[in-house]
Amino acid sequence: PADKANETKLDAEFKSWLAFATDKLEEISALTSALNEGHTTFPLFKESRAAIESRKTSKRVNNPNVKERLKALNTTMGKRQSAYKERRVAQETLNLPVFPTTTIGSFPQTADVRSMRASFKAGKIDKKSYDQFIAEQIQTAVKWQDELGIDVLVHGEFERNDMVEFFGEQLDGFAFTENGWVQSYGSRCVKPPIIYGDVSRPKAMTVEWSRYAQSLTKTPMKGMLTGPVTILQWSFVRADQDRKTTCQEIALAIRDEVSDLESAGLRVIQIDEPAIREGLPIRHSEWKAYLDWAVECFRISSSSVADSTQIHTHMCYSEFNDIIEAVGAMDADAV
Repeated sequence: PADKANETKLDAEFKSWLAFATDKLEEISALTSALNEGHTTFPLFKESRAAIESRKTSKRVNNPNVKERLKALNTTMGKRQSAYKERRVAQETLNLPVFPTTTIGSFPQTADVRSMRASFKAGKIDKKSYDQFIAEQIQTAVKWQDELGIDVLVHGEFERNDMVEFFGEQLDGFAFTENGWVQSYGSRCVKPPIIYGDVSRPKAMTVEWSRYAQSLTKTPMKGMLTGPVTILQWSFVRADQDRKTTCQEIALAIRDEVSDLESAGLRVIQIDEPAIREGLPIRHSEWKAYLDWAVECFRISSSSVADSTQIHTHMCYSEFNDIIEAVGAMDADAV
């Protein structure tokens, strides 16, 4: 992001914690003067110290409940009830063929879908009208998947703007800019969320539409989630604690969502982790440490379910051959 002065929806306290491109240039200039000329009385230094102290004590940043959950983490939370061999037997009740057909989850965001979302966000249509439109899109998607004989269906994710932004908007500890666009690839641009505080899930994020989609068919429907490592990698992440801790917080939030999806009757749940390889440190000697906690976070998010619930993961954008052992260690039922 270039200049936080263009952000009109972020409050003054929160903006004081941020440094966009123009702010960083000012910081470089101030640090240069301080080092070369001994000028340490710039207001910028005082403002920076005040912002640091503000973040340390802010209730927006520090959530005691999240910290208690982190303290309670243990190795059993990252383990399924049984090994894959036993789970496979339990999942036979899904009545799937040896090589079931499914899709990765998201269907094209057509011009109509984007237009309706823009109208809803602009207040031009009410929530009831928007929800009716989304329901119709899901009905159509479920119908043609069933007609094609696909074995595990998806609802299409028509209600989602982006696979990270959608979840970040519903999690505490996240904030969004109006103009913080980043080029992903080609003409695709995204607005990564800012993870500024302890992450928690106030309420279910995907259950309503997933339950609705399952109600339209007797064919198994996949619950669709973005994994904790990908949410971390595709965000601007707070620098006042290590990335592993932040990823664990996200993993616990996704774990809660997985449990709610299972309780809602979803027997297949997919947790996407396309960015797990992106997080590899430059130094090869540091790969193992990263992969250890990245895999652990995925397993924390996925391991609360019964053996009869099938966990999928989807990966893309990267070459995974050199981390294939870590992919196996994620212990998903289907990749």
